[in-house]
Amino acid sequence: MEIRPTTDKDLDVFVDTVHAAFGRFPETPVEGGGLWWSALETDRCLLALTADGRPVGTAATHSFELTLPGGTVVPAPGVTAVGVLPSHRRQGVLSAMMRHQLTELRAGGDLLSVLLASEAPIYGRFGYGPATYTQRVTVQRHRAALTLPRAHGRAGVPASGPDRAGVPASGPDGSPDSSPVEVLRRSECGEILEEVYDRYRRTQPGALSRPHRWWALRAGQPPISPAPRHVAVHRNADGVPNGYASYSVDAGTLTVDETIAADDAVFTALTRYVLGHDLVSRIVINHVPPQHPLRWQLTDFRAGEVSGDMDWLWVRLLDVPRALTARGWFADGELVLDVDDPFLGEHDRYLLTVRDGKADCAPTDRAPDLSLDVRDLGSVYLGGTAPSTLVRAGHVQAHRPGAAALADTLFRADRSPHCLHWF
Repeated sequence: MEIRPTTDKDLDVFVDTVHAAFGRFPETPVEGGGLWWSALETDRCLLALTADGRPVGTAATHSFELTLPGGTVVPAPGVTAVGVLPSHRRQGVLSAMMRHQLTELRAGGDLLSVLLASEAPIYGRFGYGPATYTQRVTVQRHRAALTLPRAHGRAGVPASGPDRAGVPASGPDGSPDSSPVEVLRRSECGEILEEVYDRYRRTQPGALSRPHRWWALRAGQPPISPAPRHVAVHRNADGVPNGYASYSVDAGTLTVDETIAADDAVFTALTRYVLGHDLVSRIVINHVPPQHPLRWQLTDFRAGEVSGDMDWLWVRLLDVPRALTARGWFADGELVLDVDDPFLGEHDRYLLTVRDGKADCAPTDRAPDLSLDVRDLGSVYLGGTAPSTLVRAGHVQAHRPGAAALADTLFRADRSPHCLHWF
């Protein structure tokens, strides 16, 4: 079997092969792109070929950047379009492609890679671990009233009353909302969305970049794709856009694709807008971060029905010392990590020392505090999974009392990681 990079001439073969692997047919290309595969970079795609030259497998990476805890932005190849024809599964094709890809990424200087897992059991054996999570919140329109902030002054005197939709007319701090929401058609605000998203992703741990080519080609899911959408754009006091919500309305249900906000106040203002929309009976808000305060802001806590709670971004560390020293840290301490990487046949022990927000990570022969698989290190890396959770699950072994608690403290992020980019 041969594994080789593709050329521009191979694009149709690559696309046909990956669709056949999933039992689908490619859609007809549209003028100016608009299909998910139009954003593929042919020099980052791989084809697996039989001895007689027949394509049987595919894998690719996108050129993304990932924001780490502390605000550091690093290159993060986004693995995608991984597939093997049903006729050649369980013959080592996938493992060979993944090993080839990881070896090339490491040789190119990448310290990690990321992916979205179509099936959860597949990618753990290649060293990837779930690192960010997302959920959906559904609210019935008649139960959509938001509370006012707690009144800490004179008892019984609210800051302001609800508007006709049952949603407070004041801002999230109780003051009048002086930052109006403007409703635009998707076709009117491409540059606004791109600029707002780019500012957001640079401050949100776990967020991926959206290269300009994605927006230009309209490749991906709404609001990137050509699918018609309304967009609620929020502006600050100076008129600069600092948030948006992309949504559609169908059969009485308003569905939000994604909400991008500079801070909680902007998110609240956009949420107030969609919850107060006329002529809908139900609002579905996708990609709400876990532990988001939205449900607490509803007058009826039970009105926010949570579903679709699932993993999203998976992380695979390729250079453990560089990865651990690249992110920011928010507590001081020392841990000895015994890290096993069975897929690449590596086993190393590191002393992680954190002081004043920065880490040093060096090989050591000291007794380990924690023993873990590289996939588990990927899961805890962004701060979205507590090491103690994996200890309790039996995946990570703590060798002394207090080691898991110390690891929880050290790996905690300044903000919960969240990723909503699909690729």
